[in-house]
Amino acid sequence: MNKVRITAIRQTVYPDLMARYENPILHTCDVETGQQWVSLDGQRPDGLCPSAWTSMQPFVESLARGEGNFYDGWMQNPMSAMISCNDGFRPFSFYLEVED
Repeated sequence: MNKVRITAIRQTVYPDLMARYENPILHTCDVETGQQWVSLDGQRPDGLCPSAWTSMQPFVESLARGEGNFYDGWMQNPMSAMISCNDGFRPFSFYLEVED
């Protein structure tokens, strides 16, 4: 199986949605831009947010099996994907790519 590198690319924050819908919380996310993990055998790497993993798991597993070309040419690199976590107030975008 392929190794899949997961890179935290960018976080977007929606203060207007947070003010309107979210209850105040003290701690939300430990991910930092540029942070990387490597998935072995399609498994969640240690230290990767479990909620973010839920969003990317099917893509990581497919890439680990050597599949790709999601949505018929969506990505310039067919053995990659750009996936966001499921936090609607402050989603992080992650770039997934097969390691050579």
